[in-house]
Amino acid sequence: MRQKLRWGIMGTAAIAESAFIPAVQESERGQVLAVASRNVEKSRKMADRTGVPRSYGSYEELLADPEIDAVYIPLPNHLHKEWTIRAAQAGKHVLCEKPAALNAEETAEMLRVCEEQGVLFAEAFMYRYGSKHQRVRQIMESGEIGEIRALHGVFNYCTPDDKGNVRFNQAMGGGSIYDVGVYPISAARMILGTEPIWASAHAFFSPEHDDVDMAANGLLAFPGGVALSFECGMWAYNRSYFEITGTLGRIELPCMFGWRENPQIIVITDQQRREEKLPCVNHYTLQADAFAQAVCGEAPLPYPSADAIGNMRAVDACLRSAREGIRVSLD
Repeated sequence: MRQKLRWGIMGTAAIAESAFIPAVQESERGQVLAVASRNVEKSRKMADRTGVPRSYGSYEELLADPEIDAVYIPLPNHLHKEWTIRAAQAGKHVLCEKPAALNAEETAEMLRVCEEQGVLFAEAFMYRYGSKHQRVRQIMESGEIGEIRALHGVFNYCTPDDKGNVRFNQAMGGGSIYDVGVYPISAARMILGTEPIWASAHAFFSPEHDDVDMAANGLLAFPGGVALSFECGMWAYNRSYFEITGTLGRIELPCMFGWRENPQIIVITDQQRREEKLPCVNHYTLQADAFAQAVCGEAPLPYPSADAIGNMRAVDACLRSAREGIRVSLD
C-alpha cells in the first residue's frame, strides 16, 4: 500500500470544513489526523463534525504532533508568513491558501525557510488541477484558435453585508485582488507560461469596509503584445469565467475557478462552435493527491514553489497601481 500523507488543519476556516477536509478524506493519498484552533472548543466541534480524530487548542500543539506530516493553512492572509515559517521549522510540509502572503518579499522568505528545512511549500490554487487545463493546452498548441492575442478573466461574488469578514480588514490582508483577483492573474501566468511586464489597475475602495478594494479591474501586459484584462469583486454580481482569444478563434471557460464542477470548454471559430465536457472532478482532492506524491518523492510539484513569488509580484503591482493610480513595471 502506498504511503498516505497525514494532514493537520491549521484553523477552522469554512473552506477547510466544506472543501479541504472532505477532499482529503476522498483522496487516495491523504488522511486528516487533526484540527487546531486557538479555541479548543471550536476545533473539537469541527473535528467531531468532520470525523477528524484529534483536536488541539493551539497551533503549537498541532506542530508538536510527531505524526503530522503536512499542514494546510487557511488562516487569514496576514498570518500565512508566520505559520508557514513555524510549520517549516517544525518539519511540516505546507499547503497554504492563496494568496501565499501579503507580498512577494514575505513569500520569498517563506520559501527560503521551507527550502532550508527540507520541506515542500505549495500555494493552494486548487482550480489548476485536473485535465481541463491540459486539454486547453492541447487546443492552443494544435493551432485551432491561431496565435494568442488576449486573455480575459472574471471572478466576482457579492457579500457586502458580512461586515465581520476578515476579507474586509486591511491589516489582515483583505480586498478583492487578494481574495479573487489572484485567480485570473495566476491563470494567465499558467496559460502563457511567462511573467507580466507591467500592471495597471483601478479599484473601488469602500469606506464601509475598512477601505479595502471591494471590486477591481486590471490589465497585465505580457511579452509579445499579449495582455490579461481582469475583473474581480466582493461586491459585484457572481461570476467565474475565463476566455482565451486567438487570431482564428477563442476558447471560453465557464465556471473557470470552481472546485467541484463539470469542466466545460467551448471552442469558437469561423467553422464551428464546439463544446467539450470532461468528467466531473474534485480539484481539492486532485491537489491533495498531487501534493502527497511530491512529498513522497514520486513526482515533482505540478507548480513549483517559486510560482507563488511570481504571482505575488503581479498582485503587488496591481495593488500598488490601484492605490497610487499609476502603471507599475515588473521588470
